[in-house]
Amino acid sequence: MIEFKQVSKQFPDGTKAVNDVSFRVEQGEFFILIGPSGCGKTTSMKMINRLIDATGGVIEIQGEDIQKKNIHQLRWEIGYVLQQIALFPHMTIAENIAIVPELKGWEKSSTESRIDELLHMVGLEPETYRSRYPSELSGGQQQRIGVVRALAGNPDILLMDEPFSALDPLSREQLQEDIQKLQKEINKTIVFVTHDMDEALKLGDRVAVMQEGSIVQIDSPEGLLQRPENEFVKSFVGSRRNPWTLPVKEAAQGDASADLHVLDPEMTIRDAYQQMRKNSISEASADGKLVTQQSMLDVLAREEEVESR
Repeated sequence: MIEFKQVSKQFPDGTKAVNDVSFRVEQGEFFILIGPSGCGKTTSMKMINRLIDATGGVIEIQGEDIQKKNIHQLRWEIGYVLQQIALFPHMTIAENIAIVPELKGWEKSSTESRIDELLHMVGLEPETYRSRYPSELSGGQQQRIGVVRALAGNPDILLMDEPFSALDPLSREQLQEDIQKLQKEINKTIVFVTHDMDEALKLGDRVAVMQEGSIVQIDSPEGLLQRPENEFVKSFVGSRRNPWTLPVKEAAQGDASADLHVLDPEMTIRDAYQQMRKNSISEASADGKLVTQQSMLDVLAREEEVESR
């Protein structure tokens, strides 16, 4: 679907942001680009819709060199969701969503139907939200509209540049769950940039870890957890590997009862904690051990304390 062939980007000041990168994103795949600030992940993503042009190599979509495509046509076929929500404040929600369909010359009835369809898809009632302005929505609701607007023209590809990083933790978690559910319905090819490994492991079909303009490892979340390529990847993945061998096991209070809710041992502690909290489960079985909401919370607090040092 999307293929990078020895792609590089060097800026006029001599900075080489991307260095001879090659990878392929399959159709319908949720593909994550992750790495520390300045590693080239956002530059790589922006080269897909030519917000930034490569200075070396070739990028193809469906086997066609994007440099040979009409740039406006290329961007109409690619939805783009920014960290800065960037809705037009003077336009209603319906007007914001309608921008690309109108540029494409859709019939008004088709545009109106598409607006309603997408609002329903992200859990916002059209009757309530169509005529509202962005300032009347919460940050999480505005970002949902940002996703909907990117999908309005029915693009094959959706680019998402750290779209949830400016939101509070609860809104961010909810939107992560929403985009997972939405992807099952729409089956778009998604390229998602983040610096948050928990987010990458939760959302991605595959994750590409970048360092200093190069890709260090591309793997499934399970592959990154179980087989980090080198010390950089290992440290970036951090303590999320083998979650039930972490201190949560030390907090176990005896053998687990057969009547307890059983947690998936492949889950991270953070996801397991959120699942228990959401479903009002105070105790559960994890890898044959009894764990509690509080024991998990203690572990997560210790991890955050270490990471903040």
